[in-house]
Amino acid sequence: MGLMDKLLGRHKPKVQKRTLNNLHTGDVIAYNLIDYTVVGLIKYEDSGYRWVAYQLEGENERIWLAVEQDDSLELSIFRPIKLDLGDRPPNRLNYDHKTFYLDEAGTAIITEVHGEAGAILGQEVKYWEYEDEQEDYALSIEMWGGDLEASYGYYIHERELNILAGS
Repeated sequence: MGLMDKLLGRHKPKVQKRTLNNLHTGDVIAYNLIDYTVVGLIKYEDSGYRWVAYQLEGENERIWLAVEQDDSLELSIFRPIKLDLGDRPPNRLNYDHKTFYLDEAGTAIITEVHGEAGAILGQEVKYWEYEDEQEDYALSIEMWGGDLEASYGYYIHERELNILAGS
């Protein structure tokens, strides 16, 4: 910024450095040679434990990027699937030639929503998280207002993602 810009009050707005914990709608994430735009996000909390799910839109699909800070940063990509679950998810599920075991379950509160996320601030969501024996793949089941929604995913590393601030 030059002297004239300072004198005339013109300045460039600072763009906050984006991380996986502070993405905004409009940001772009490059993953697996595809650029995805963040079109929504949901922040969850269950008994002090927090995580965020980003709705990403690519050229031909929408996926979810789940970000959790447990002992270390855990990242996973999820895609919606059809799964017949009855009224309540069981302790073990089979999908895609894999057996999944219930890892954790609970009720979360939606603490923040932006963009096209399909959630309401303050809404309660029951969830069931499953992992395969090798802990490479996951199933996520969520109950939204009585409807069960299932997603199939896998774990990734932070180095697989490139982030570009949208604004």
